[in-house]
Amino acid sequence: MRRLPVYLLLDTSGSMSGEPIEALKTGVQTLVSALRTDPYALETAFLSIITFASLAKQVCPLTELATFQVPSAIAASGTTALGEALGLLADCIETEVAKTTSEAKGDWKPIVFIMTDGSPTDDWQKGVNRLKKVRTGVVVACAAGRAADTSVLKQLADVVVQLDTADENTIKSFFKWATASIVSGSQKVDSGQKEVTGLGDLPPPPPEVNVVL
Repeated sequence: MRRLPVYLLLDTSGSMSGEPIEALKTGVQTLVSALRTDPYALETAFLSIITFASLAKQVCPLTELATFQVPSAIAASGTTALGEALGLLADCIETEVAKTTSEAKGDWKPIVFIMTDGSPTDDWQKGVNRLKKVRTGVVVACAAGRAADTSVLKQLADVVVQLDTADENTIKSFFKWATASIVSGSQKVDSGQKEVTGLGDLPPPPPEVNVVL
């Protein structure tokens, strides 16, 4: 079976403490529950979570939805090592995503969602360069609130969206849209249509999720 790998890169730095981090955890839980009700996603989507604060960490390896457990230990503290997270993402894609060989087709290109509320505090450019060397489908970056640096996100993502605030409602809207995007991607690959590579392959975002041009 060709899997559709989905990677969530989530900012868990100190500035996310309080309502944003709680909304983030609820958002992930809702996303997983909603995807489990979709037969296409249940069959093809595999999910991984990478968190980044002062360090980047893969808290969930690439796992099928049926057995996926949302980590309870997500807490906000520290700085924003986005560059390290992108480098770790590249490593994970290289080791976890099956490549196409002469004998068999590999997995579909991974869909990546990044959410951050600030600016990177490490060498993000190094992370971007590392990520560009691996094969990804669409990379969507979400700037949660006005303090997030969209100019950096534009250099690492195919699609950049911004939330006016990092509160429960807007973060929930983003995760609902991410869920719809994964479902749509699962249906596209299931019918053998094509890979998901840009905004045109995703459902239109809700009003709270502004596309940054």
